[in-house]
Amino acid sequence: MSRDPTDADRYPTLSAAGLAMLQQMREHPAAPIFRNASGNRLLADEVTALRGYEREIACARFEWTPDQPPPWLQAHVTEVFAQVPYYRAQAMPAAFTDIAPVHRGDLAADIARFVPDPVPLERMINFRTTGTTGHPLVLPSHPVVAARYLAHHKRALQRFGITLAHGRGQMGVMLLGMQQRCFTYVSVTPTMDESGLAKINLHPDDWRHPEDRAHYIDQMQPEVIAGDPISFAALLELPVRHRPQALLSVSMALSPGLRQALAARFGCAVLDLYSMNEAGPLAVYDDAAGGHVLLQPRMYVEILGPDGTPLPPGETGEITLSGGFNFCLPLLRYRTGDRGALAMAGDTPMIVGLQGRRPVRYLTADQQWINNIDLTHALAALPLSRYVVHQHSDGRVALSLPPAELGYSAEAIRCLRAVLRGQPVDVIALQREDKVLQYSSDVAGSSSPPR
Repeated sequence: MSRDPTDADRYPTLSAAGLAMLQQMREHPAAPIFRNASGNRLLADEVTALRGYEREIACARFEWTPDQPPPWLQAHVTEVFAQVPYYRAQAMPAAFTDIAPVHRGDLAADIARFVPDPVPLERMINFRTTGTTGHPLVLPSHPVVAARYLAHHKRALQRFGITLAHGRGQMGVMLLGMQQRCFTYVSVTPTMDESGLAKINLHPDDWRHPEDRAHYIDQMQPEVIAGDPISFAALLELPVRHRPQALLSVSMALSPGLRQALAARFGCAVLDLYSMNEAGPLAVYDDAAGGHVLLQPRMYVEILGPDGTPLPPGETGEITLSGGFNFCLPLLRYRTGDRGALAMAGDTPMIVGLQGRRPVRYLTADQQWINNIDLTHALAALPLSRYVVHQHSDGRVALSLPPAELGYSAEAIRCLRAVLRGQPVDVIALQREDKVLQYSSDVAGSSSPPR
């Protein structure tokens, strides 16, 4: 019988100073209601290896250009075809471009077939994504993989002359959410001398007093605040006095207007990161370069046309990934559903004209905005393979379900009406069988908070 994890499991290298940091974040009088428990789960030798990884990524050069694949690509292909069940069942094509691309639907259908055989299962982390397109998805990860995100975030900050300095007794990173239901927790970062990390939800329901939100941020003084456009729009409405070194916008496209409003309000760099759960932080927007400059030297990016043919530099198509730092999910021609063109920013490839996922808000019957992720949570208990939610300009919501799953219509309507506080919901049959835009709305102001 499995047991619930303890703090010793969550923080294997925790020192007295790290414990004091956790207590400070949890027990501050203005602290939110932390609804979950999480931790870095890193062993001592992994912390040492991660420090080396961060140094390596900080100065690593890209070995490919838009018209010249990297020298490591063939070795990656050979390893994937040998170790990953999905590919081992196929004959290896003669040319890289003959490998059939995969998309999110393929991963959702049977994610276990994309995990390499040598990956040890006892320390694997599986987490559910709630993205804005396609299919709900459970992704395989590992404590080391989760910790590697920091190296690429540091590389992005480094591009703008920012070096993180917070360590023992300080909060390094605060992660923001703005949802009716949000995973919230505290942790420490061993590679930053156990600086604090807290995931908080700015929704008033997660606080004893609404005014505690600004007070907690001001008291914790995080060096970096990360969030998405919806949570940052909520942050702008709070009387926060603290000025972090940087704001990192992840998961969804950040509008120029909101980026400018954040920079003016907080007087710091606002980084627009192109990131996804399947691949981690991929690129950071650099206005001087004219695009999103790539961050992962071991990630090869292709741009594919509608028929799957690679497009030449400068032509817009679907962003497709091979490689990456998640050894639990090595990507091979993974079609992201996002679009852009490839160019060079000096000696580093970049994506020009990125058309990525944008935040979608839904209007409740009592004229309150809620996050599209709240809709994902509302439907999470139903065994739906996929669905599409669209809100019409009059507020009415259309839920599209696969024909074989229309039997769940009544329960799905009940779940959505509850989170939408009585907004009318209709169910229709989902016709398309490929990747779909999962969340959309015709209501003014739904695509991003007005700025």
